[in-house]
Amino acid sequence: MAAVTGAMLVVAAAPGRAPDTTSPDTTPAGQAREAAVTLLVGRVLEGAHGTGEGRCAARVLQPGLCDGWQEQRVRATARGVGSVLKEPAFADAAWAEVRPTDAGGPLEITLGEPGRITDVTVRDGHGRHLAGELGPHNDRWLNTESLRAGETYTVQVGAQDAVGSPVGVTMAFRTAPPADGGRLTVEFGPGPGTYGAGEIVTAALSRPVPAGDPVARARLEQALEVTSEPPVEGAWHWVDASTLHFRPRTYWPAHTVVRVRSGLDGVEVGDQAYGGPSEDLQFTIGDRIEAVTDSATHRMTVRRNGRVIRTIPVTTGKEGFRTRSGIKVVLRKESKVRMRGDTVGIKRGTKEFYDLPVSYATRVTWSGEYIHAAPWSVEAQGEENVSHGCTGMSTENAAWFFDTVREGDIVEVVNSGGERMAPFDNGFGDWNVDWPSWLAGSALADVDAASPGSPLTPSRLHPTT
Repeated sequence: MAAVTGAMLVVAAAPGRAPDTTSPDTTPAGQAREAAVTLLVGRVLEGAHGTGEGRCAARVLQPGLCDGWQEQRVRATARGVGSVLKEPAFADAAWAEVRPTDAGGPLEITLGEPGRITDVTVRDGHGRHLAGELGPHNDRWLNTESLRAGETYTVQVGAQDAVGSPVGVTMAFRTAPPADGGRLTVEFGPGPGTYGAGEIVTAALSRPVPAGDPVARARLEQALEVTSEPPVEGAWHWVDASTLHFRPRTYWPAHTVVRVRSGLDGVEVGDQAYGGPSEDLQFTIGDRIEAVTDSATHRMTVRRNGRVIRTIPVTTGKEGFRTRSGIKVVLRKESKVRMRGDTVGIKRGTKEFYDLPVSYATRVTWSGEYIHAAPWSVEAQGEENVSHGCTGMSTENAAWFFDTVREGDIVEVVNSGGERMAPFDNGFGDWNVDWPSWLAGSALADVDAASPGSPLTPSRLHPTT
């Protein structure tokens, strides 16, 4: 006997052939028995609930265990078609054929008679494969990722009967649509365009997924796909309950094409909560521009693709206003900015207060740190640090820098004596997180967090794209 569970099935039959109403064991004497394997097809229909703790569990599938449980026998033959064998227990067949499968149920194919399963392929209506694995004795197949809500699936089963003859069957089923209440969607950043080698991919969720639900987080993270040409090693990191960031292990290679998509549509995320459709994203990486400022030598060194293209005398934050150390990325460029001391906590009327029009301002933190023209401090540039935290340079050099860099380019400050750039709350300080710590922020860091009914795919532990 074999069983397919968690599915509402439609079986492809030979043209013009009526469903067989006899058992495959009643072949007339003297007639050669057709190679076949009988499948017991069970399905947990929409609205089904387990009678015990949790939902209907794989490997414990019996009539009466779950509300909405139905069964039918299907024959897999050497011709690759199947026929439904009518059974007394299938009295409410018309009702069963109308109601779709509960996406939370398992999909299990089991051989309980002599034979072996040789191949199982499950694809949804978009051509995506459902992951699964055969048992050690080739007598059982179980899905290793959850079904998607509101999808149609095609199941192709290849097997051998007791004497080794190949048999097969193709079946189809559909899953119930997500429950009302809104689907979880994602908005990707930064948006189409060309960016620097330090650009961070962001994923903003339409509603939070709490850290207390690691399985939901892992399912969601698995569904967010980042691919690139050339390929890089990278991973997602949970910034908070509604935000994820993706970065490579090292900076993006110059001229990389990055594609981001969500496979959340129909995926169960949390109890009876499902993902919805989201817009894909594609962007490119330009030349690799890195600007490193050494506050001790009062010099900024700018490199393009590893080659020094300019060294600039600068001034950075003085005592009490030290420039943040560490790696930042360009957030935006503002040709004209009015800078006032009270926006960063300096009171009007004090000697440190300032109110200045500034040109060629390249922003690197949301709190107001810029690289900009500072004609009032030209004499100090290259000699001492006199600013209130920004990096100042001559108007000529600031104009050149403004025209050279783009959003996502890398800006690093060393030897400033200032506090370390925060990873997430003041721009993109993600590159200040070492790689092991970055991976620890992935919900896939511990695949054992998955529930037995919805195991995760270990190969996605550290996504390589």
